[in-house]
Amino acid sequence: MFKIVQTRNQSCKGWHYCTARITVGEIDRVSNIITRTVQEETYMEEIKLIQKEKKIPKSSPLHRLDPFIDEHGLLRVGGHLHHSSLNRTEKNPVIIPGQHHVAALIIRHCHEQVHHQGSHFTEGAVHTSGFWIVGCKRKVSSILNQCVTCKRLRAPLIVQKMANLPADRLTTDPPFTNVGLDVFGPWHISSRRARGGLLYSKRWAAMFTCMSVRAVHIEVIESHDTSSFINAFRRFLAVRGPVKHIRSDRGTNFVGACKELRIPCNIDDSTVKTYLLNQGVTWIFNPPHASHHGGAWERMIGLARRILDSMFLQLKNKLTHEVLVTFMAEVAAIINLGHSCQ
Repeated sequence: MFKIVQTRNQSCKGWHYCTARITVGEIDRVSNIITRTVQEETYMEEIKLIQKEKKIPKSSPLHRLDPFIDEHGLLRVGGHLHHSSLNRTEKNPVIIPGQHHVAALIIRHCHEQVHHQGSHFTEGAVHTSGFWIVGCKRKVSSILNQCVTCKRLRAPLIVQKMANLPADRLTTDPPFTNVGLDVFGPWHISSRRARGGLLYSKRWAAMFTCMSVRAVHIEVIESHDTSSFINAFRRFLAVRGPVKHIRSDRGTNFVGACKELRIPCNIDDSTVKTYLLNQGVTWIFNPPHASHHGGAWERMIGLARRILDSMFLQLKNKLTHEVLVTFMAEVAAIINLGHSCQ
């Protein structure tokens, strides 16, 4: 840091790299000198009028600030807070011209102090520091628009180009020929009454979504294991008929059901044999940790949850297995009716 020291170190003469410690008083004196110089460069006419106790013309940007000159020769904002117990810097901040380079330095410093938050936080930090920058809002917005760190922190997300739809989404086969499958839940139901009160158990729902017409079929399952899902899958086939392609994530119950039913799938397993060979059923698993691959049926699950939330609000008695099955049937009917009306 380059500075001039006149009293503390007699060897310091002229501009040089000084190794002496800087005191708070020296920082305040330097700050006052810089501020007074900046004000004299921009508001010299207003300073002369204030010294002569004359009114500042309305064309001046300081007309509404009621400025006065303090004991250090600095222009400060006036106002009606002279008898307040607030700090001097808060009651009467120092006036800084907004177009000056020093104003930009102050704003950048305060912006870094609030860790690159928005203009509201930066303006508050400037006022807390004891400065009143003329046209502060416009100047802060201009500097923040040029801040590289803010651009990096708030850069818009890259939107990836959508890939082509799979053939299952574009086929004209009958409904539920190609389905997307997922399980959602759970819900706590009152299974039976005991001496200590009601006993509760969990229930889930398996949703079969048609890939072409977006119709749904919902089956309630009692557990998350393979056997429970196989029973739900058999009920689905009994009602909707055979399917050709099934898509799902790599849930353990799905993988186990695929092996148990001996359905050919895209998993390298030599023990997996054919199932329903005449219908040619295949099970396709999404890549691991890629739930966005199942957006076609995940969207239907979100819709079903919203309908269920409305039904649960109107439920007056305890939720039982029978009531949950009825709700799922009504949810499927509402979704299918909505798609048929489009």
